[in-house]
Amino acid sequence: VAGHSQGEIAAACVAGGLSLQDGARVVALRSRALAALAGKGGMVSVALSEKELVSLLARLDCDISLAAVNGPAAVVVSGERDALHKLLAQCEAEDVRAREIPVDYAAHSAQVEAIREELLDACSSISPRTGEVPFYSAVTGGLLDTSELDARYWYRNLRDTVRFEQVTATVAQAGCRTFVEVSPHPVLTVAVQETIDRLHR
Repeated sequence: VAGHSQGEIAAACVAGGLSLQDGARVVALRSRALAALAGKGGMVSVALSEKELVSLLARLDCDISLAAVNGPAAVVVSGERDALHKLLAQCEAEDVRAREIPVDYAAHSAQVEAIREELLDACSSISPRTGEVPFYSAVTGGLLDTSELDARYWYRNLRDTVRFEQVTATVAQAGCRTFVEVSPHPVLTVAVQETIDRLHR
């Protein structure tokens, strides 16, 4: 199993690495901590590769973080709203598809550092264990023993870039041929297919 951002909590439970109680605790505490960042930022999805996006951000010279790399031409950025609006305007000028994600916080950005201690303290009581199902981490991009899913991991899960393209490629290279997206809004299926297609070129 693999997850994307908050979806990694569900994946950890399915893998047997977290009890349902600990999984629910991480979800609730993560959401409560994020509330402190509400109104301070946002997120935007952009139809570019990571390399292209990094080049564009360098030209804009604004404080935006690479939040997620979902596929070969699917990235998400986060940061302050003024900077994101500047990015959206530039994307429109260059005919690059980009859209604002309906959130009012900047997950996977430097803003998350403000709630680091709160999150570490809140998640300190969870008891991760080695699971029965292989768990592929979108934080590290590879296979991970779920006994390592402690408070520090869940902070990194919220702060660091989501390496979903990398983890998809790793899972595919491990021999998996069928991928099922379990989500109320299946938005990653296209990115998964594009990642697999690129591997087989």
